[in-house]
Amino acid sequence: PVLSWLLLRGRCRDCGEPISRRYPLVEAATAALFVAVVVAHHDDTAELVLGLVLVAFVVPLALIDLDTRKLPNKLTLPAAIAAVVLGTLLDRSGEVERLVAGVAGGGFFLLAALAYPRGMGMGDVKLAGVIGLFLGREVAAALFIGLIAASVIGVAIIARKGAGEGRKTAVPFGPFLAAGAITALLVGEPLVDAYIGTF
Repeated sequence: PVLSWLLLRGRCRDCGEPISRRYPLVEAATAALFVAVVVAHHDDTAELVLGLVLVAFVVPLALIDLDTRKLPNKLTLPAAIAAVVLGTLLDRSGEVERLVAGVAGGGFFLLAALAYPRGMGMGDVKLAGVIGLFLGREVAAALFIGLIAASVIGVAIIARKGAGEGRKTAVPFGPFLAAGAITALLVGEPLVDAYIGTF
C-alpha cells in the first residue's frame, strides 16, 4: 500500500481523489514497529507472537480513539481473548502472571475512572487490562509511561490555552496507553528490573 500510494502520487487509481498521507504513514510506522518487536524478542517465541499481536491491536485502537474518543469493544474484547489464548498456548507457565497483570492494570484504571470519570473512560480501563494480559509485569512500565506522557501533553495544553480553557480540552488517553505499551514491549523488562533492583 505504501508503494502504491507513492506510485499513484497519493491519489485514488479509479477516481483520482487525493488519499490522506495518514494511511501510508501509519502502515509504514506499523511495519517498523513489527520489525522492532522481532529484533527485541526474536529469541522468545511467546513474547514475539504476543508482541506482534499487541501492536496489531493497539495501533488501530489509538487511531480510533484519536478520531472518535472511543475504544470499541469489537477490538478490545478480541484482543483480550487473543492474549489469553496465545499466552496459554505459548507460555503456560507465565499466564498466571499475565492474568494478574491484566486484572491489576484494569483495576487500577477502574479506580481512577470512578474517582475522575471526566478524565478517563471505561474504554481506557479495558485497554489497560488488555495491555496487562499481553505484557505481564511490564504493564507497570506501560501505564507509568502512558500517564507521564499524558501529563506532559496536558501541562503543555494548559500552558498554551490557560488553566480554564486547557482543563476543558478533551484529550483521548488511548494513544498514550498505546505508546506506553509499545515502549514497555520493547524496553520494559530492563526498566522493571532496574526499578526492582533499587530495593
